[in-house]
Amino acid sequence: MQAPDFSVQLYRDVTEWAWGTPSWVHSVADVGTNAGLLLFAVLFVAGWWRARGLDARAMGLALSAPFAMVAAYLVSEVSKDFLQEERPCRAVSGAVHIASCPPPGDWSFPSNHATIAAASAAALVVVWRALAPLVLPLAALMAFSRVFVGVHYPHDVAAGFCVGVLVAPVVALVLVRAAEPLVDFMRGFSVGSVLLGVRPVPAVAGAGHGGRHGGGLGVGGRGGRPVPAAAAGATRVDDAAVTMPDVMGGVRGVGGPGGPGGPGGAVGRHHRPGS
Repeated sequence: MQAPDFSVQLYRDVTEWAWGTPSWVHSVADVGTNAGLLLFAVLFVAGWWRARGLDARAMGLALSAPFAMVAAYLVSEVSKDFLQEERPCRAVSGAVHIASCPPPGDWSFPSNHATIAAASAAALVVVWRALAPLVLPLAALMAFSRVFVGVHYPHDVAAGFCVGVLVAPVVALVLVRAAEPLVDFMRGFSVGSVLLGVRPVPAVAGAGHGGRHGGGLGVGGRGGRPVPAAAAGATRVDDAAVTMPDVMGGVRGVGGPGGPGGPGGAVGRHHRPGS
């Protein structure tokens, strides 16, 4: 495969500009690509740990993400072996490059580093959307660094980036169909619950709280608002109608002269013998 002229010229422009930057920038750019891949590996672990407290689908996506990245890498690697584009650090006359040029047979198109970075970022976004502002710019910077250090054409990294962001999410969403029931099954065992987290307990919608006098509030009504216990079939005592003298009078009346079992058969504080 022959590199297009516009990409060759852009490669020259970027590498000549990169060559004029300070030496510490060269070192950061050369090491930064591999360091970025390690960061993505750490984020995969963080995504798994976070999913331990979530449902089976979330954990299934977290487990599928690394496999989705590997699938995108395999697409890139097979394409490289089929297309066989020579590296620009050998093919471009007078090319300057910061990183050492890969050996012959290590083809250029598409960029594996760009593919892995983009696939990792895209899979992580599927797992943990809040990471998007971090991982997507990081993947783009890692892809650009491969041109900056002189080992890839711009179209190599652009193609690799596209392969990563397209293949990884699709593979993750396909794999989760098999991973989700497997996660739910494994969480039923002690080892599985340690690695994958326990099954979340479903919350009871509209559950109420007990009242001050034990009557409390019953099961929630429409819109999640609790309803009085009387509406739920419980017996409600009218606090305003019952006072301590009433209670005491009732106790005295039971079985006594004014009680149900004694003469008069009346209960209450207003009934007096002989009244």
